[in-house]
Amino acid sequence: MMKELNPLLHSQLRLAVMSILMNVDEADFVYLKEKTESTAGNLSVQLDKLSTAGYISIEKGMSGKRPRTICSITPEGREAFEEYVDALKTYLNL
Repeated sequence: MMKELNPLLHSQLRLAVMSILMNVDEADFVYLKEKTESTAGNLSVQLDKLSTAGYISIEKGMSGKRPRTICSITPEGREAFEEYVDALKTYLNL
């Protein structure tokens, strides 16, 4: 039986962000923007959606005089990502 793919993680950009955050303790907005090749506006919207879902935590601060946004995955986000990957495997017959 096919498992349902989590629609929140099925977006290309959100999936990319989650994939990056699964492998690092934290990542700042600029790093995520470069790695995903997204626009600041689109990335910001998608980070808000992931944060609202409780999948990532966002910490806003300053680095010198510049604003800095740090993102990290939450235990709930890690679990949701692992469930998504498991569901995907059912489609791929792995």
